[in-house]
Amino acid sequence: MELPRGSGASGSLSREYKLVMLGEGGVGKSAIIMQFISHRFPEDHDPTIEDAYKTQIRIDDEPANLDILDTAGQAEFTAMRDQYMRAGEGFIISYSITDRRSFQEARQFKQLIYRVRRTVDTPVVLVGNKSDLTHLRQVSVEEGRGLAREFQCPFFETSAAFRYYIDEVFAALVRQIRQREAEAARGREEGQAPSLLLDAAEVPFHKKQHSKH
Repeated sequence: MELPRGSGASGSLSREYKLVMLGEGGVGKSAIIMQFISHRFPEDHDPTIEDAYKTQIRIDDEPANLDILDTAGQAEFTAMRDQYMRAGEGFIISYSITDRRSFQEARQFKQLIYRVRRTVDTPVVLVGNKSDLTHLRQVSVEEGRGLAREFQCPFFETSAAFRYYIDEVFAALVRQIRQREAEAARGREEGQAPSLLLDAAEVPFHKKQHSKH
């Protein structure tokens, strides 16, 4: 699947999607984002920093502006986390296949999403990163698939180091958001109550922005 970077005036009019990367420290959240945006693997990153990144792509021949928040880990409830959990429209829950604790924590992040948003219908993708380190594997592919079935979400094993399945993760998440919006639009046409799922789309992340193209 090819996801060429967008440019030009048409991209400025495209829909913006607010995505949030969740997961324990050390699982490679920042590396996944940097590989996606700039096709490079970061050699170092301050794990305490939360920051937002922007990029323009095309998914299914439709432009999309992505605003991606990279979080600092720990599934703890704070006022700031509450704010960006409400603002986010889709969430990537990541763990490392070499760290069983990070896999166990993935369920805590899913519960945190529900605690803030009060719906099980929030778009989510589960990611098992560091798939290139098979000799250090602590979490099987079957376990990852099983957790994804529990979450009722797509699942990918990725390698940020070698850029395996990185684009597919973000495309799958945007497709979920688009599907939810289409379902909500159909519901309105049929006279149903409007969905409140994406009401937070207009809330900014309030983070320093870094444009990466």
